[in-house]
Amino acid sequence: MRTPRLHVDARLAANAEIELPALAGGHAVRVLRLRVGDAVVLFNGDGFDHDAELVRLDKRGVVARVHGEGRAVDRESPLRLTLAQGIARGEKMDLILQKATELGVARIVPLVTSRTEVRLDAERTARRLAHWRSVIASACEQCGRAVLPELDAPCELAAWADAFEAAGAPDDLRLILDPGGDETARDLAPFRAATLAIGPEGGLADTERTILRRAGFRGLRLGPRILRTETAGLAAIAALQALHGDL
Repeated sequence: MRTPRLHVDARLAANAEIELPALAGGHAVRVLRLRVGDAVVLFNGDGFDHDAELVRLDKRGVVARVHGEGRAVDRESPLRLTLAQGIARGEKMDLILQKATELGVARIVPLVTSRTEVRLDAERTARRLAHWRSVIASACEQCGRAVLPELDAPCELAAWADAFEAAGAPDDLRLILDPGGDETARDLAPFRAATLAIGPEGGLADTERTILRRAGFRGLRLGPRILRTETAGLAAIAALQALHGDL
């Protein structure tokens, strides 16, 4: 059986004893049925895996001791892909975050659009971000990545487009998924960084497409079928990785 990988938000050094987060500790004990002395791999998102073993499992928590120095892990895509995703409801958004992480995206920007059905106040935003980070970390545990994709706070599409236009690198490829787009993934010249904008359920409004076009986004079509929001971005990422990345 493959040694379980667990994400911890802590500094990892030789001989350090790390208390696992409640979710990771519970998964290790109740799902994986690990015991004292069992080996695990810990990572904190800095690009290194650290061999460790469980040294305590009790009501106070689950503790692992780190062995030696970490080893560098290079499973990052040569393409720096940013997914700007219109926020989808519940499990759909979880699925998008999980699979986008597995497919190698470097950054995820949750977008609030005119057709976004999820309404977030400050308290709900904080809870949702914590949950989304947990989803991303779990995906990294599974797929072997030792660097977590960046996760931005939710942002209004128009404000994001304005900021993106002001700060974005002029050579970065900017794509908006559009069934009527002029280009396919095969048409694109070689590139090393791209931002891909996807609408929520119901898609983007015409005014939002205009805003993105003015910010330099080009229409990308994926074929003759209309894809749901939880399918569209993942299909586009997979196509870009297969044609221009590491798939």
